[in-house]
Amino acid sequence: MVSQLRSQYPLKTLLTKLKLPRATYYDRLQRAKKPDKYRKIKQFIRKTFFASGQSYGYRRIHQKAVEAGFTLCEETIRKIMTVMGLKVTLYSKHTGRYNSYKGSVGKVAPNLLNQTFNATKPLTVMHTDITQVALTNGKWGYISAVIDEASKEALTVLASYSPNKALIKKTLDKLEPRIDPELKPILHSDQGWQYQVSEYRDRLKDLGIVQSMSRKGNCHDNAPAESFFSILKRECLKRYQIKNITELRAILASYIKWYNHKRISMGTKGLSPVVYRNKVLSV
Repeated sequence: MVSQLRSQYPLKTLLTKLKLPRATYYDRLQRAKKPDKYRKIKQFIRKTFFASGQSYGYRRIHQKAVEAGFTLCEETIRKIMTVMGLKVTLYSKHTGRYNSYKGSVGKVAPNLLNQTFNATKPLTVMHTDITQVALTNGKWGYISAVIDEASKEALTVLASYSPNKALIKKTLDKLEPRIDPELKPILHSDQGWQYQVSEYRDRLKDLGIVQSMSRKGNCHDNAPAESFFSILKRECLKRYQIKNITELRAILASYIKWYNHKRISMGTKGLSPVVYRNKVLSV
């Protein structure tokens, strides 16, 4: 401001009005003339931040920066992002927790995992669950997903107006090409009614999948699925006012493509799910 008004007013007058010490003014003037040593990293941060759909905080930005050859620490990245005004934001809250438990309506499978989530080989242990999202047409959209425990890959993500047997059947149908019965893969779920009924259990047997279930009312037993839905809501669903199921499916398709192929995770050594899966299976 001072520099802009110097041609109209004496410097002393401007500094007095602004209560700005002369030494401070000249110090800032000298700093402004110096090249910004963070110019390149700022450009990188901005590009990476917006490429992530504004979902990457400083930790993931730092991981990508290291991969690109920058040598700054996490704290420096955090400070630069603060100065740049870049932070993860949420626009709306319209998701709800879906509870599919209706009591014992079928057969409850044993809990084979017991919160031991240490699978390292993809497609050997998977988790499935259903969540819901409010649509602006006044209805609910239900999302059924299957997540790979080792790679974090979203193997199947489908949306419907109803959390019925048809949605679960389609989920398994889409999962089928990824299944190798010789691996005897485990598919873990909660005790939702959809997962207790004979149609579901018989379909798992046909696919060579071993069924596992959480204890009643214990969401931590299915933490990988819960974690995925938390990320999905935070990074995607809460950013939109979604009109109908068609729009929800389109948004999911776009996000899941990015999530699987681009989104890095600290739990997979800074790799995206697909890169991690390909790396492990190529050994």
